[in-house]
Amino acid sequence: MRRLGLVLLMLAMLGIAGSAHAQYPWLRLPPTPTLPKPERSGLAPVNGIRLWYAVFGHGSPVILMHGGLANANYWGLQVRALAPHYEVIVLDSRGHGRSTRTDAPITYDLMASDVLALMDYLHVHKAALAGWSDGAIIGLDIAIHHPERLTKLFAFAANSDPSGVKDVSKSPVFTAFIARASREYRRGRKAKPQFKAFLANIERMWATEPHFTDEQLRHITVPTWIVDADHDEAIKRENTDHMAALIPGAGELILPEVSHFAFIQDPVMFNEALLHFLAER
Repeated sequence: MRRLGLVLLMLAMLGIAGSAHAQYPWLRLPPTPTLPKPERSGLAPVNGIRLWYAVFGHGSPVILMHGGLANANYWGLQVRALAPHYEVIVLDSRGHGRSTRTDAPITYDLMASDVLALMDYLHVHKAALAGWSDGAIIGLDIAIHHPERLTKLFAFAANSDPSGVKDVSKSPVFTAFIARASREYRRGRKAKPQFKAFLANIERMWATEPHFTDEQLRHITVPTWIVDADHDEAIKRENTDHMAALIPGAGELILPEVSHFAFIQDPVMFNEALLHFLAER
């Protein structure tokens, strides 16, 4: 009887520990947010595809770029925080969400050219850009090759080279994200879904791109913050530090107790950092 009591006590303690463990923000993948009602939205004909976009609020333009396999809905909590102060533009990158793609391989350069074409379509000459993961890499690509189009760059969870990426297959949170991305992709497609082919294309891009040289990073003139999370499952901290050290005048911010999905794990902290960055002169 005493042994049974000890076993029950141990199980109770493990249960408490497990519950506390599950509450760590960096181990949670909160639900995908929804976007508020936009001022306008549509499908822009750019570079041979139809690129979905939506515009919210009024003021200086800010473009929000989502990560690989995701869609613009993931920015729902940021749009609500920014729209009272800025004109916020979101888009689904080619092949993602509501946007179409061609048979051409998806690359960072190609997605960056889509962003520039959308800016032209919307008559936006310059904008601030906040990007997450692949979206941040697209922002760096534009900052390197077309700095005249950006006023600022908030690059969250980017890598400058494939060597800066961890093995995400070991992360339960990232595995859960990929499974969710598959469901969201299939749900948003009227035509026969081809998620496996799409995932293979994106994983090939992740394995081979980007390749921003130290010289390119040293010549970025766009005011930039390199931002990451202290529990990022995907990005090696040394690569984050490397980029921040090379980009002239760059700020480096490491958000505590969150991961690659910080903007939904702790949106208040993330939004405060982003608003602070955008308000800086």
